Amino acid sequence: MLAYRMAGSGRAELVDHESPEPGPGEVRLDVLAAGVCHSDLAVLAGGVSRAWALPFTLGHEICGRVAVLGSDVEGVDVGDQVVVHAPYGCGRCRRCERGQTNYCDDRDRLPAAGIGLGVDGGMADSVVVGAERLVSASGVDPVVAATLTDAGLTSFHAIEGCRDLLTEPDAVVVVIGVGGLGHLAIGILRACYGVQVVAVDTRDAALELAGECGADVAVGPGGAAAAVTAVAGGRGADVVFDFAGAQSSLELATAVLRTAGELVVVGSGGGVLRVAKPGVLPAGIRLRLPFWGSRTELSGVVELARQGALRPRTTTFPLTEADRAFAELRDGKLVGRAVLVPR
Repeated sequence: MLAYRMAGSGRAELVDHESPEPGPGEVRLDVLAAGVCHSDLAVLAGGVSRAWALPFTLGHEICGRVAVLGSDVEGVDVGDQVVVHAPYGCGRCRRCERGQTNYCDDRDRLPAAGIGLGVDGGMADSVVVGAERLVSASGVDPVVAATLTDAGLTSFHAIEGCRDLLTEPDAVVVVIGVGGLGHLAIGILRACYGVQVVAVDTRDAALELAGECGADVAVGPGGAAAAVTAVAGGRGADVVFDFAGAQSSLELATAVLRTAGELVVVGSGGGVLRVAKPGVLPAGIRLRLPFWGSRTELSGVVELARQGALRPRTTTFPLTEADRAFAELRDGKLVGRAVLVPR
């Protein structure tokens, strides 16, 4: 089979690789689609991936069809279309037992962060995963379904964590960064909450996408403060989701945030918040750094897509053009989510 494997820091290559066989409790999937994420670029650049054994196949956003069952697998049939809940956990701590492997107490000591992040993932013709990771994706376009496993799930988890503020009357939300995650966040907010959404991005195409996803206002960074003031009646935003995490986006986020609002930083652009200096942050705010989401939440995201309430913008590439997909993502040429489709 073909597989797009990380062979060293900054280097991934498409190779012929032996098809895996499932062990007890595992299944082999024929991969139908695999999303390409900015975190894949970060993995290739080094950092945390230095601690992982090489090589391994990339791809943590996976939709596939069950091809082979290992022993002791129940509740799954050959032919089922499924998505994979990819975060790694120890399987023993209380959070893992609740399905919250994304917040495993031993996460920093595990040999991988998830399927495709330290162990073989879905940028291949097939992949073997534990059956307990599977969520039914019947009735959902496989290309759409793949994007739900991280871009959709992470956005959904970030949003659900501040439900109390989002259900306040006339709540105003700012989404900074209308990329693979940000545009899905707008769609989830529009589908689940009666909030007003101000979307911010530097790219005209991203602002156009924000409007298509349901943003009430879509503006560049220079017009964001005035837009929030107008929409919120001068009080600031109840919640700001920063999907960039850069210095400029964090400064914008704190400038438009309401007193006792919530700042949710999802992006990892290297920005720094100065919390020690009085007056830098609005009084009483909450700060959250969400990571991925639970298997139960993944089921909820898939159901939104199944109902037609969530429509990701995708650009597909054959697996054989994985290098091109990564290059276009790195160069900022893609709006929405890139997805690889095997032969």
